[in-house]
Amino acid sequence: MRTRTLEIGVGAFMLLGMLALVIMAIQVSGLSLKSAGKTYELLAYFDNVGSLRPRAKIAMAGVTIGQVKAVDLDKDTYTAKVVMAINQQVDNIPIDSTASIVTAGLLGEQYISISIGGDEAFLREGERFEDTQSALILEELIGKFLLGAVRQSG
Repeated sequence: MRTRTLEIGVGAFMLLGMLALVIMAIQVSGLSLKSAGKTYELLAYFDNVGSLRPRAKIAMAGVTIGQVKAVDLDKDTYTAKVVMAINQQVDNIPIDSTASIVTAGLLGEQYISISIGGDEAFLREGERFEDTQSALILEELIGKFLLGAVRQSG
């Protein structure tokens, strides 16, 4: 009888551990069980998106206001076209705002950060950010630093 109770306890402990791992994986991946609600689309073009992927968050002042819907190559301009789904409640993003790809956390999660401009006109459905800042690629920065150091010493 004691062995059976021990086995049930170990089994329950294992199930709780697996459940905790699933919840942690959902949190880290950015998936959500709740729907995003009503959104509208904005566009941005970047020279380099790094490892930005669909479902990455879009934040303004540190608050998530939407998510990346799609990342594609624009064949005409040879730049990355990012389609963003912004929450309908945030309908007052000035036209001269900046969309930047930034990195957060130790895992290097990339997301889009919007810096607010000062214009009185607002971006509407289907419009695009004119001012964008591409992702910083660590390997490129190291290469430029090393190349600059080699040129200076030579």
